[in-house]
Amino acid sequence: MDKIIIRGGQRLSGTVPVSGAKNAALTLLPCALLTDEPVTLRNLPRLADIDGFQHLLNQFGISTSIAGARPEDFGRVMTLQATRLTSTVAPYDLVRKMRASILVLGPLLARAGEATVSLPGGCAIGNRPIDLHLKALEAMGARIELAAGYVRAIAPDGGLPGGTYSFPLVSVGATENAVMAAVLARGTSVLHNAAREPEIVDLCNMLAAMGAQIEGIGTSDLTIHGAERLHGATYMVMPDRIEAGSYACAAAITGGDVTLTGARIEEMEATVQALRDAGVVVEAVKGGLRVASDGDLRPVTLTTAPYPGLATDMQAQLMAMLTLAKGSSVLTETIFENRYMHVPELNRMGARIETKGRTAIVHGVERLTGAEVMATDLRASMSLVIAGLVAEGETQVHRLYHLDRGYERLEEKFARLGADVERVGND
Repeated sequence: MDKIIIRGGQRLSGTVPVSGAKNAALTLLPCALLTDEPVTLRNLPRLADIDGFQHLLNQFGISTSIAGARPEDFGRVMTLQATRLTSTVAPYDLVRKMRASILVLGPLLARAGEATVSLPGGCAIGNRPIDLHLKALEAMGARIELAAGYVRAIAPDGGLPGGTYSFPLVSVGATENAVMAAVLARGTSVLHNAAREPEIVDLCNMLAAMGAQIEGIGTSDLTIHGAERLHGATYMVMPDRIEAGSYACAAAITGGDVTLTGARIEEMEATVQALRDAGVVVEAVKGGLRVASDGDLRPVTLTTAPYPGLATDMQAQLMAMLTLAKGSSVLTETIFENRYMHVPELNRMGARIETKGRTAIVHGVERLTGAEVMATDLRASMSLVIAGLVAEGETQVHRLYHLDRGYERLEEKFARLGADVERVGND
């Protein structure tokens, strides 16, 4: 199994492209289930999760082809076509590795009238039940059965009638599944307290390009008028705001000056504000975002929250950055209850972080030192890399399969910025 070796102390500078958003791409790919015409996605990141989702879609009879993909390029162009669905079952072997697999439930149900999906896996960052997915589909007229680790959803004869559902709490995945199910319903569906993340907006815009009728895009109240059919479309995956935020934290902790091409400041305002509060210069420039720091970081108090609040996916990276702040920072995690597994690994590198329930107190230290550390989940992996960039000596990050799920060719991008980072095989 590969590991990344980082020799810290290099100031990051230069320009690096932001890849297509993993969280958006994993929502756009299942849209191909909703039509028998070709769907083409541009700026699709080269990630293990994308490959896994592609294999899952192949299971249903969807053909996939990749065009113009040179090894040296970031991103790909993929065309998918579900001319005829040959299966409506998402088996355990394919679903267990990736929680996003549950996002085939809504579109399969809408297109075929039934879907059987294994309960999903993914990062072990806490309890992430799918009850809201199922309740939203039930509100649209589906019958739900749970047995032997599988969910089976069945639509009435003639398809889902549509309905109204108010989410008791904001759920990104449940909103996505509900929207994809509603676009082919026989009637109108209304979703209250829907998630508003930019990735939801990207999904709705993609569906609109396919002929869906959705009102309230970007708000917490969505009205979806079911269409008899959708057509194919070509769509550009949005830039990854979490990747952009991650590289911004890396630039900040190393006292660097980095331009992130493709990043959209308006989609990452909470992250930008957190960086600015810590003393980092963040400004929109033509075609992207510039992040600059003298390395003199201030402590901050942060709380994760649904969009437009601070993304939980940025908590670990900001925590790593704040290990060198001059003072104590307080981070509160409100989304997942088990998302501080990176704390012991950061402490192995000399950080002083203590946790009390869902709150972490980060006492800034003078320096970090290199160590062998173990990645525990996707974003935790990046926090260890960020810490390693500034640590004295050598840091080795193990379990790279977490990083490969969400960061496209990370070591190449950091090398562009002057970091001493290499991927090697474990002996």
